[in-house]
Amino acid sequence: MTAVEHAAAMGAPTDLERCPIMPTYGPPAVQFVRGEGSWLWDRDERRYLDLLSGLAVTSLGHAHPEVARALCDQAHRLLHVSNLFGTEHNGPVASTLDRLLGGGGQVFFANSGAEANECALKLARKFGGGAAGRFNVVSAYGSFHGRTLATLHATGQPAKHEAFQPLPEGFRHVAWCDLDALEAALDETVAAVLLEPVQGEGGVMPATSEYFQGVRRLCDERGVLFMVDEVQTGLGRCGRWFAHQHFDVVPDVVTMAKALGNGVPIGACWARADVAAAFEPGDHATTYGGQPLATAAARAVLSVMEAEDVPGRAMHAGDRFRTGLLPVPGVTAVRGFGLLLAVELDLDARAVAARLLTDGVIVNAVTPTALRLAPSLLISDDEIDLAVAAVAAAIEAVALAAEEGNPS
Repeated sequence: MTAVEHAAAMGAPTDLERCPIMPTYGPPAVQFVRGEGSWLWDRDERRYLDLLSGLAVTSLGHAHPEVARALCDQAHRLLHVSNLFGTEHNGPVASTLDRLLGGGGQVFFANSGAEANECALKLARKFGGGAAGRFNVVSAYGSFHGRTLATLHATGQPAKHEAFQPLPEGFRHVAWCDLDALEAALDETVAAVLLEPVQGEGGVMPATSEYFQGVRRLCDERGVLFMVDEVQTGLGRCGRWFAHQHFDVVPDVVTMAKALGNGVPIGACWARADVAAAFEPGDHATTYGGQPLATAAARAVLSVMEAEDVPGRAMHAGDRFRTGLLPVPGVTAVRGFGLLLAVELDLDARAVAARLLTDGVIVNAVTPTALRLAPSLLISDDEIDLAVAAVAAAIEAVALAAEEGNPS
């Protein structure tokens, strides 16, 4: 693709010698200009059913009126002050998150999931004594924790590491859901274990109660922090407020982002109060973390989520998707919790995802054989039925094209 073509695809001026946007995502297939609920419209006013929610971000749907109103009101009042001062939304948002996690903790506000995980990693080192004591963090192969240098090394996908070596030291990886492998890795240098309750980018691979409870036991026995990355899974998406609550465990640290702002950048790291106390003023900071616009949005998001009982809605909607999709020819399994689902296929998921986009439905191929579904938690039954019918039609079209030897 030429520079001019790339600029046009990104919506940038086409009379430039080169596109001013770095090609970290590649040229987009569609340019969207507005959204409402579960639907998006492109610049040609074509409508798309969004089953991805910006990768599990717009969990209340696009342009939710209460979130939009909170943003508008706050923009007219106060956009930013230094974190040397308090603002009106930080305390209520932190208190709500603490309550949903069972209480007894404190919150640090960041701007993204990667930043929330960076906070957790620094907290683990400070709590463990750093290089003079415990500093290593153990995570699982197949995991995804971010793209900063530290969170990239915590991510258990070695292929993503190669271009950015040498990465920061202090990280090791073990097989997913293998308690023996984890136990073998927990020597006296380990400060924390960092796991997702469902590996989202790893293919929507859920943990089990036995595994998470075993991890909790090992961490208690070895004096190691159990840190849970709920960036994609948290805040109702998986049918509980936080997905680890399916497993009847209480972590020491929980990170979150994505759904918390419904599209407004905000992340948070919650830690048990005695763990959070390892931080002192000056140990960690971020200029924009917890700023008034983001926390106003988060406060509105959490209020709507509680009023709508989004965990219950996610469980109902997930069951409806599963019931509708499992009988579809070409679907071999549906896995996940609530509204974080992988639809396993017996054909090329990338071709099916491309066909669905052509048909006006947004999903992504999280593996070569699996589609990821992460729609709005407020998706309606009628929209679910439309989605199931669209997936079935796309699978049929791709399978027929493969039989005929034609591209889908």
